[in-house]
Amino acid sequence: MSRQPVDRTVEIEGGISLHYVEAGEGRPLIIIPSWSLTGAWYQHQLRELSHARRVISLDMRGHGESSTPDNGYRVSRLAADLRAVIEALDLDEVDLMGHSIGSSIIWSYYDLFGDYRLGRMVFVDQAPSVTAKPDWSEEEIVTYGCLLPDFPALAEFYLAVRGAETAEETAPLVARLFSPSLPADELLYFASEIVKLPRRHAADLLYNHCSLDWRDVIKTIRLPSLVVGAEASIFSAESQIWIADQIPGAEVEIFKADEGGSHFMCYENPAKFNALVDAFLT
Repeated sequence: MSRQPVDRTVEIEGGISLHYVEAGEGRPLIIIPSWSLTGAWYQHQLRELSHARRVISLDMRGHGESSTPDNGYRVSRLAADLRAVIEALDLDEVDLMGHSIGSSIIWSYYDLFGDYRLGRMVFVDQAPSVTAKPDWSEEEIVTYGCLLPDFPALAEFYLAVRGAETAEETAPLVARLFSPSLPADELLYFASEIVKLPRRHAADLLYNHCSLDWRDVIKTIRLPSLVVGAEASIFSAESQIWIADQIPGAEVEIFKADEGGSHFMCYENPAKFNALVDAFLT
């Protein structure tokens, strides 16, 4: 297969068609995007990582060019969709790279299905628990990377997302995911990809995602794993180190703030990011 990305679709249960972008050949790597993002947005990874493997970058249900059913906008359903894709494409020993909520989807998959057909894992900048629990100390909040102090804050976040229907309205909500130096036109392009997921579904998925605590699942993972975080991310570097410490033999890399070390280090510093992931998977 050519390294030139190709658009494809796969049918899963319920008559749902999931779109993905594919490049390269060999051992498969599935990219599970960040919240609301499309598979095509990971163009740097599709282009560079496909030199030695088959890269499949998914649009989850409702995202991008995939079907938009009225149901299923929760992490566990997306994990089941991921299994359905792996089976429909008859993949085995699949490497997975989850960015942000994509990591949560992998953790849910592992919780539900174990290591079924899985190979190596790349977890990119996701906190074990996005929302703090009422009895957690400040030290625990930092260690687990909590973005939100409590569930009232999550409710406000939900309403803000629900009310931002356009790319122009969404851009200010997601600007902190990038370094301040990101050009305005690139931020707007990012926001335009995000709003392809209808806001009512995006808000429901976000609320579900931010209410989950994956600490117990992470401690059970026994697959080769790479954890990638960043100093200037919305999630603490300490939380990424904590994740790696729970998984025997896991590697961890924290991008510095001055090298594109935001939540989207894979976009801001693709050369370093791709080299890191490529070396781990090779």
